Amino acid sequence: MKLLSIRPSVLAVAAALALSACATATPYQPAGFQGERGGYAEQRLESNRYRVSFAGNSVTTREQVEMGLLLRSAELTVQDGYDWFSTVNRATDRDVRYGATPDPFYYERYRYWSPYWQVYHRGLWSPWSDPFGRDFDVREIDRYEASAEIVMGRGAKPADDANAFDAREVIQNVGPRLTRPN
Repeated sequence: MKLLSIRPSVLAVAAALALSACATATPYQPAGFQGERGGYAEQRLESNRYRVSFAGNSVTTREQVEMGLLLRSAELTVQDGYDWFSTVNRATDRDVRYGATPDPFYYERYRYWSPYWQVYHRGLWSPWSDPFGRDFDVREIDRYEASAEIVMGRGAKPADDANAFDAREVIQNVGPRLTRPN
């Protein structure tokens, strides 16, 4: 019986593709739901006032995070028997980190070299290591978190308040655009 020989670099690429296929945006759910890092959270401040937040993972866009914040605000408004809400202090924070991963093909290129690598340069063999050093892939990792303090009201939303939203319209328009947990 002949066993199939698979190169380590092929396995590394396959594993990276499999992991990236699993990466999905933070679903619309409570923070900490099923061990997830992101999601929504709220804190009641007064009978008609809340502090609401929504945090996403590195795959969640800024737009999705802000829509999650608005949807949760609208749900709280309807749940408490109000018709509209207005955002008082609203902010979206961006957390940027950089991740570096070694080039998976680096050692594959030099796998036949001994621990004392030699470099062929200008027709001569040199006992020194690779003059260009090891390759790294660097990627920027963004995470967004939106927060707002909301005030809720009954009746028609104030026409002169640009930060006022009709709660039922927000639920109707934004709700279908966000993914829910499986």
